[in-house]
Amino acid sequence: EVQLVESGGGLVQAGGSLRLSCAASGFTFDDYAIAWFRQAPGKEREGVSCIIISDGATWYADSVKGRFTISSDNAKNTVYLQINSLKTEDTAVYYCAAREGDGSTRKEEYEHWGQGTQVTVSS
Repeated sequence: EVQLVESGGGLVQAGGSLRLSCAASGFTFDDYAIAWFRQAPGKEREGVSCIIISDGATWYADSVKGRFTISSDNAKNTVYLQINSLKTEDTAVYYCAAREGDGSTRKEEYEHWGQGTQVTVSS
């Protein structure tokens, strides 16, 4: 059974930091790409970052470059998203997603999803 479990969200003040975690199980970690998406109320779910586990290649949306860092701990089958300099615009539910093979920025390409973790940024 493929399972993705996000954690690390919460209520933080603008300018602060959070580290989100995505714990994966039930598949061969090295064969997959893992991505982070987010969805704010009334908006489309959008890709913010992706990592190809096998070679460590990464991608970031323009809106988060310089503030977000994606990384993986392959021994723990866990992907992290370090979020710095939080803005109120970052408020959303953050989802971890996995697909076999190459990375993608499109939500339609991912077949496995976590339950999401809420990030709320106050001013």
